[in-house]
Amino acid sequence: MTSVTYPFTAIVGQERMKRALVLNAVYPQIGGVLIRGERGTAKSTAARALAALLPEIEVVADCRFGCDPTHPEVWCDECRDRSAQGETLPVAMRRIRIVDLPVSATEDRVVGTLDIEKAIQFGQRKFDAGVLAAANRGILYVDEVNLLDDHVVDLLLDSAAMGINVVEREGISFTHPARFILVGTMNPEEGDLRPQLLDRFALAVEVRGLVDAPERMAILERHIQYEGNPLVFREEWMPDEQRLSEVIAAAREIVDHVTYTREDLRTIATLTASLQVDGHRADLVILKTARANAALEGREAISEHDILIAAELALPHRIRRGPFQEAQISLHDLEERLDQARTEAEQSQESDEQTSEDASDQKKNSMIR
Repeated sequence: MTSVTYPFTAIVGQERMKRALVLNAVYPQIGGVLIRGERGTAKSTAARALAALLPEIEVVADCRFGCDPTHPEVWCDECRDRSAQGETLPVAMRRIRIVDLPVSATEDRVVGTLDIEKAIQFGQRKFDAGVLAAANRGILYVDEVNLLDDHVVDLLLDSAAMGINVVEREGISFTHPARFILVGTMNPEEGDLRPQLLDRFALAVEVRGLVDAPERMAILERHIQYEGNPLVFREEWMPDEQRLSEVIAAAREIVDHVTYTREDLRTIATLTASLQVDGHRADLVILKTARANAALEGREAISEHDILIAAELALPHRIRRGPFQEAQISLHDLEERLDQARTEAEQSQESDEQTSEDASDQKKNSMIR
């Protein structure tokens, strides 16, 4: 079995899946992506390919959590203590890691454990790091996420949303950053996630086997080339990989500066209200994803185009639907829904204005009498 990662840009089709992954790479604060689909649709291939694609990051060289030396406000307790003692923390460059979470993972395996006995006997705070520590500033990949214990899924989603892991035992605590791109994959035929957990995944996409003959042929040809000589195949795709890597790096630099207006917020709220989306998580996810999409396209302000792209990824798994209805929604559907909602809002405003005018005229007439 080869150790050479299949190139991300060589994956045929599955544009929504690739877009969702890249947007999370640009702005991990989005909160991860759930990829649902049948076997053999490049779900795990795409997740692993994304890690190989991403640019190197700067880390505290000897920190087991890979803390960012430029952001002391999110350092682990160990780096904080060393800095407080006047130590200069060494810096190094490192590739983005992808960490796999096994289906059998327990809570302690995920969050880590504190050695209470050592703390009581010797006054030492010893923390055995878990999966969240290893995944910090990388990608946490969970295959068959629907088969994980619900409590473990909750822990993952909490950390993905908060960006921090706090372990407390017997009055002793340890804190470390846990900022990662959460990628969950699953086959719906093996059971689905509870709606409460499904909603907490920021983005979700459904993938299916391609039905277009030329695309299927391209998949065959590329995999034959890859299996024949992985190194040569990857080298051929390296210019495309490098271009996309540079685009992501540039987008990361500007995403925090991407602006939005009250009209943009109104557009998002109008869209989610018209689709009767429960809660407000979807609105926040759409805004974050729209900013990431604008940054990816090199713009410093979001547009309706970015909002619709974001909604296409953030809403399908949150829309109420019957058991036999598709869990997909297209840009065209969203545009129609937004136009309809705007028309209804304008009609409602005109009606309110007319009612106000009629009331004013009635009051004037009564005064004349």
